[in-house]
Amino acid sequence: MVIHRLNDEICFKPIGYVIEGIPRKGDPRRKLISSKYDFISRIRVFNEYKDCLAGLDGFSHIIVIWYAHVSINKPHLVRPMGRSDMPLVGVFATRSANRPNPICISVVELEYIKEEELGVRGLDAWTGTPLLDIKPYTYYDIIRRPKVSDWFLKYWKEKSSKLNYREKYPLLGPESIT
Repeated sequence: MVIHRLNDEICFKPIGYVIEGIPRKGDPRRKLISSKYDFISRIRVFNEYKDCLAGLDGFSHIIVIWYAHVSINKPHLVRPMGRSDMPLVGVFATRSANRPNPICISVVELEYIKEEELGVRGLDAWTGTPLLDIKPYTYYDIIRRPKVSDWFLKYWKEKSSKLNYREKYPLLGPESIT
């Protein structure tokens, strides 16, 4: 067993990478995608970890943990989504990739597994993004009616209305929980 002290550096070795991720802002293909849920990303697991995928096809959704390799460490206080109408909050109160340790998670729908390639819907990582881990999404991973801040609720209502989440993605948001 390896025990790390609090101030030790922690290193991770990628298990794979995003072959085709969501197009970046400015990429003309981005305009063709109304939501990350409309796009199937392709991810590749390195051959040495291919056997780790055994049994994963029994799950409809997975958790992808990835490293935001092109993020920048911004100030600790930010306005969510860069919007001036949002309050100034600590970066830990946001899902921004620009944080002290740019480790991100995405819960995605598993569309297919072919050899060491996975097709997933809902990944918000870019092409070339390193993968740190993959876990199955299970019944333990849902929280009913989580409390969210007022600014997030405002943002959610705007985004949900604009993209018609209620009809297209009925499992997202507070309306889906009865």
